[in-house]
Amino acid sequence: MLQDRDRIFTNLYGEHDPGLDAAKSRGDWDSTKQILLKGRDWIIDEMKASGLRGRGGAGFPTGLKWSFMPKKSDGGPAYLVVNADESEPGTCKDREIMRHDPHKLVEGCLIAGFAMGATAAYIYIRGEFISEALALDGAIAEAYEAGLIGRNACGSGYDFDVFLHRGAGAYICGEETALIESLEGKKGQPRLKPPFPAAVGLYGRPTTVNNVESISVAPTILRRGASWFAGIGREKNTGTKLYCFSGHVNKPCVVEDALGLPLKELIERHAGGVRGGWDNLMAVIPGGSSVPLMPKHVCDDVLMDFDSLRAQGSGLGTAGVIVMDKSTDIVYAIARLSKFYMHESCGQCTPCREGTGWMWRIMMRMVRGEARLEEIDMLLDVTKEIEGHTICALGDAAAWPIQGLMRHFRPEVERRIKEYAARLPRAA
Repeated sequence: MLQDRDRIFTNLYGEHDPGLDAAKSRGDWDSTKQILLKGRDWIIDEMKASGLRGRGGAGFPTGLKWSFMPKKSDGGPAYLVVNADESEPGTCKDREIMRHDPHKLVEGCLIAGFAMGATAAYIYIRGEFISEALALDGAIAEAYEAGLIGRNACGSGYDFDVFLHRGAGAYICGEETALIESLEGKKGQPRLKPPFPAAVGLYGRPTTVNNVESISVAPTILRRGASWFAGIGREKNTGTKLYCFSGHVNKPCVVEDALGLPLKELIERHAGGVRGGWDNLMAVIPGGSSVPLMPKHVCDDVLMDFDSLRAQGSGLGTAGVIVMDKSTDIVYAIARLSKFYMHESCGQCTPCREGTGWMWRIMMRMVRGEARLEEIDMLLDVTKEIEGHTICALGDAAAWPIQGLMRHFRPEVERRIKEYAARLPRAA
């Protein structure tokens, strides 16, 4: 269990003022100039030593990602882009940071931008986040007025600007290259890679795209030391993490705790347990809607970290934990996710554009039991034709929930099909 002294997000529930003075009293903007004066290499080495892995879902080492930016400037601009387009169903952690602890993000932008040699940060926020955008606007304005960002930021001799850009509500713009396209005023569609953003990103310049939580924890890691952060959690799965609990729990919530804790312990301690008790649990989606679900017998013992969940055929993702009890129509629940991914496909790649529609239509027939048994394997074949064959990971995200359903709940799908067939009038 995480000790209070180790919590990074000290105003997660909005119990205190999110303004600059209150943020400083909680430790934000403390010794920021001294951190910058230690230099780019020191910051990146500390981030690598901390073991922080990206909190946006992929889990790529954050310090390593920062190190991909060019070491020497060619005289042109370079950018940090913060992905605040939190649109993954079941995920609502970045929203809490932006509306209650916005200065952690603004300070993180400055430090991360300096470490990468960036000249400005663009925070791309989900269009529906109205109050969050207002809170961030206010924090950015306070930081400019106090000389913490802008020209000679924090008195360090480093010039750095922070801009807030509001998206238009497209899920696909959470993909880093589609986000860059949208920032440039184009249609939000992913780019082919290579070239990668660190070489050719926003406006054709070196760019790093990071999640809100990844950037927000950086100042605290650098103040308290990489060894402190690395001492929390498990090997290769270090530090604290924001978990979102929703669905059939007694107390839906967002909490900060250590990585690598048992899923059952987290649900019972923070979310008040499963509605109707643990034995009433049917399945859990552990990392937002795009990762495969896990049935109860897996949830009994699984640990909540990147590697443990991967070993169970799922993933930590954003740690958006969606709990489903035995009242859930599990087939329809996954069909509903199929509809979401069909709707949010940008249409650029044929397997995704056509395949997501195929999957949703077949899934709806299976909900009613109108399919044939052989269509189960046909549906799985369709998921494999989509997975790994698209420019971005939306195709994978559409395929994995169905694969998880069939891996663990195929007998339920077969039962519906057989019962429906049995009700059909027999041929004369």
